[in-house]
Amino acid sequence: MSELLIPATVAFRPNGSPYSPIYGDIYHSVVGSVAQAQYVFLQGNSLPARWQGRPVFTVLETGFGMGINFLSTWAAWRADSSRGGHLHFVSIEKHPFAASDLRLTHAATIDDAPVAVLAHTLADAWPALTPGTHTLAFDNGQVTLTLIFGDAVTILPALDLRADAFYLDGFAPAKNPELWTPSVFESLGALANEGATFSTYTSAGDVKRALLHAGFEYKKVPGFGWKRAMLIGKYLPG
Repeated sequence: MSELLIPATVAFRPNGSPYSPIYGDIYHSVVGSVAQAQYVFLQGNSLPARWQGRPVFTVLETGFGMGINFLSTWAAWRADSSRGGHLHFVSIEKHPFAASDLRLTHAATIDDAPVAVLAHTLADAWPALTPGTHTLAFDNGQVTLTLIFGDAVTILPALDLRADAFYLDGFAPAKNPELWTPSVFESLGALANEGATFSTYTSAGDVKRALLHAGFEYKKVPGFGWKRAMLIGKYLPG
């Protein structure tokens, strides 16, 4: 990975929601970043119940963004007395924030105290913005964050892991179509562990067709906030 990274830029819409000038899309609903992560990605993947009793549980996320999904997952893991032995969270980000900008966006948008504490810990450990893999260990090694700075389109086919849950959280398909193609979902299917699930904020028709083509079964459920619908489902190996 020799390409230069273009960092994310801090920007806010008049209603206070952070957005990306690169993609012209918001990072999360104005209804709430942590609430969205909890509803769409934790509840959408039946967590924390599915990681309980597991020696290792691996989450693969297609867009790290501000890290709210990771922070909310970490907070839920910490709060669960029946959690498994190790949480491995793998996330890809093409345009990562600098540590100072990450702190700024967190301060402006996180309204959950336990998550805010973890956000400070994450920012303190944030790596330099260099392409490639950065491994961060937390909670005495019980939580590992594998951050990969680069393009998911080329990174996913090269990964060697088995994911138990997929957080499909790139920007909207209309804004970032490269992250929602059949080939991306085929790469995800190749990384799916037995019983792997997924969730995503979107319910676009092209996404549904690409999921089916790659071996995923989906269900449309009520969306978060003002969003009418979202998708959850699982991988069904052929």
